Amino acid sequence: MPLSSISGYNRLNKKTKYSAAGIAAAGAAAVAFALVPGGNADAKTTAKDLPAKPVAFTSQKVDSKAQQEILLKQAALTSKQAQAEAAQKKAAEAAAAKKAAAEAAAKKEAAAKKAAAAQAAKERAAKEAASRAAARAKLAAAKKTYPNNLDGWIRESLDIMKKHNIPGTYNGIYKNVIRESGGNPRAINNWDINAQNGVPSKGLLQVILPTFQTYHVKGTPFDQYDPVANIVAACNYAADRYGSIDNVNGPY
Repeated sequence: MPLSSISGYNRLNKKTKYSAAGIAAAGAAAVAFALVPGGNADAKTTAKDLPAKPVAFTSQKVDSKAQQEILLKQAALTSKQAQAEAAQKKAAEAAAAKKAAAEAAAKKEAAAKKAAAAQAAKERAAKEAASRAAARAKLAAAKKTYPNNLDGWIRESLDIMKKHNIPGTYNGIYKNVIRESGGNPRAINNWDINAQNGVPSKGLLQVILPTFQTYHVKGTPFDQYDPVANIVAACNYAADRYGSIDNVNGPY
């Protein structure tokens, strides 16, 4: 083989190249000398005349037991890794299931709270509506209207008398009103003894001013000619003196 074909030879310096060449030459001479016994070259001696010796190759026996142990260890490691991965996957699935259950429970609780709040709001609205209705009814009762005539005046007087526990009936009031004034709220008596004393009887039930002032009922106009105020004051006086306007059957 030419020295120039040796890998890296061309990169060697000149001194190194000379050394390598000398070593190669010496090696070749040694081989040639070994082929010629005694150092004498025999032209008749050839390579085929040399005894053939088998070349011995050393082969390493594979230790099957050690290899088996390695394979078993690898299988055990693979199995352990697989088990670890399976356990990790199972733990992840359990965590996901737990999270899903917690989220479902939270949603259910939120829905329950929302439903309870809606029910409470509904009940509160119903209660407020009932309260408003009651207030309207109370207001309507407080603002009860009566016709502006004898019937209306008597009915309104009876409602006021009821609040103040003054006895009397519609018929008892009506018969005395007709007898005293004929139903005229502006009626006045200018000829009897009261008139002569300067306190004439006035109104539906012909009440004099001192009596009106004494038995006037709070909440009614302070006016003798007011039909309701006149009736209520007269009935209050009659209750005090006769027990009830119903017991009055003549001048009082």
